[in-house]
Amino acid sequence: MQVLALGATIALGAAPVLAQDAAGQTGKQAQTGGQAAAPVWRHGLSMVGPLKYAEGFQRFDYVNAAAPEGGEVRLNIMGSFDSTNPLLAKGDLAVGLVGPTADASGMSMGLVFETLMKPSMDEISSTYGLIAEAVSFPEDIAWAKFRLRAEARWSDGTPITPEDVIFSFEQTKALNPQSEFYYKHVVKAEKTAEREVTFTFDETGNKELPHILGGLLIVPKLWWQGQGPDGKARDISRTTLEAPMGSGPYRLVSIAPGSALRYERNPDYWGKDLPVNIGQNNFAAISFTYFADLDVAFEAFRSGNADYRWENSARRWATAYDFPAVKDGRIVRESLENDNRNSGVMVGFIYNLRRDKFQNPKLREALNYAFDFEELKRTIFFGQYDRIDSFFYRTELASSGLPQGKELEILQGLKDQVPADVFTKPYLNPVGGDPTKMRDNLRQAIALLKEAGYELKNNRMVNVKTGEPLTFEILLDGNTIERVALPFSQNLKRIGIEASVRSVDSAQFTNRWRGRDFDMLYLGWAQSLNPGNEQAEYWGSQAAAREGSQNFSGISNPGVDALIRKVIFARDREELVAATHALDRVLLAHHIIVPTYASKNSNIAYAKRLKHPDPLPEYAVGFPALWWSQP
Repeated sequence: MQVLALGATIALGAAPVLAQDAAGQTGKQAQTGGQAAAPVWRHGLSMVGPLKYAEGFQRFDYVNAAAPEGGEVRLNIMGSFDSTNPLLAKGDLAVGLVGPTADASGMSMGLVFETLMKPSMDEISSTYGLIAEAVSFPEDIAWAKFRLRAEARWSDGTPITPEDVIFSFEQTKALNPQSEFYYKHVVKAEKTAEREVTFTFDETGNKELPHILGGLLIVPKLWWQGQGPDGKARDISRTTLEAPMGSGPYRLVSIAPGSALRYERNPDYWGKDLPVNIGQNNFAAISFTYFADLDVAFEAFRSGNADYRWENSARRWATAYDFPAVKDGRIVRESLENDNRNSGVMVGFIYNLRRDKFQNPKLREALNYAFDFEELKRTIFFGQYDRIDSFFYRTELASSGLPQGKELEILQGLKDQVPADVFTKPYLNPVGGDPTKMRDNLRQAIALLKEAGYELKNNRMVNVKTGEPLTFEILLDGNTIERVALPFSQNLKRIGIEASVRSVDSAQFTNRWRGRDFDMLYLGWAQSLNPGNEQAEYWGSQAAAREGSQNFSGISNPGVDALIRKVIFARDREELVAATHALDRVLLAHHIIVPTYASKNSNIAYAKRLKHPDPLPEYAVGFPALWWSQP
């Protein structure tokens, strides 16, 4: 199931289990007289356990159905944008059009474009009908049908049709390599009734496919095939800055290219009374201002020119929120776990294994010993972060200790294809924090580099065979992580490694990782509690060979490929957890990343007039979808 990847319109996660729905039905066909009856139509899909909300539910429990409507919320966002085309894997998409996002806006919703189904925020992985009112699929999951709502409309009042859904699916696969890979087992979309689209799969038993199709973004076919205000034909294969037509609760009404956006609520929004929308979309207007500098953006918030801020700096959160508006209560501060309760994360310095110098896993392991997390935690993190030690950090899917039970059985079946260390050596990050520990860590790094064929000569780490010094560039998206990367670089220099740090703007950073033009970069992956098909995008051999995939490291390994398949086709939750533990353990043993840090909390600050439900949903802060402005 797709989740956003860190630092990009980043990253995926889910391997579903055919769960019972709220009525106790399973995905199996009913048997009548020895013959399989037609599959049932479902109002929702659950990947873990039964659906919480039965058919005919009135609203989600966590919303305030009496929330006042109106008011404007002003947001700051880092970077820039050069496109409003939501399907294209080119350029930087304007924030707010689709959701959720992984940027500093903290957006939990798409304002303009919608999907076939909508997730709830108080279940791990459940979705309910939005554009589609129901979904159906057979026991072997050879296909899935979605029945569209008769009332579903574009913002100009025209109906959303099966042709729109088919067009959206075909263009999504054609224009975005990541989506093409994600939906590669969905081979056909066709209209099979007046309001019905059927998707056909090229394999059976992939329990996640109906669910990920529910997340398909729907765009209007006729609008994209029509003419723009300039009289020229629109081209969905190119970037544009025209305000697009969507079906969502807001319209994009103002664009200052690269710098500002304004959305206003559509008073004729077709879905405002749907159960999945009651108590939501309360703001009359939402505006964004883009900034190139984090400190300038913070000053804009502090001076009252923005209403909500997601704070990503531990230092700033600990030391800079002492201005008058905080002291007198005009600005409210909260640290909340909600957004992180149903997701795992891995972030850090990722090796590009396509570079010859990084082929040896001993070398990759060695460099981890030069990263002194404990010193950073003491000096610049104010104790707010913890070291990441799993690709599924913070979740039950994270491996630990030595493999046991079903996980051990899975790994033994692949014994010749996985590193031997997974059976005998638990993954542990080096611990620093004082000069003695760091001296020991750097000595260990030198020993591992020696095993990898390197030696110190004239204070430089060189390849014994070629005499080539070990040098590389660390690529950063802006200067935010420089305070982490520079100490890492300085420690590497102590053992003769020249690691330069280069900060570039977001557009250049994106282009370089898409084009594999880097030695090491700082990025990561987000994970849901239901990993599945997206794991092939992150770690699969086919993704490694494709530009623009989220296999940033380029790992290409038959053992990893086999474990990905075991995750995707896990028969139940127990098997899924075991297979994911095994995959996590093997990825850690390949040392494709120097893991850094994460926090369990999201730090937010906002104007006192902004209100949210209390309690918030279990798995989301829900901004701005659930929030409102108090008159």
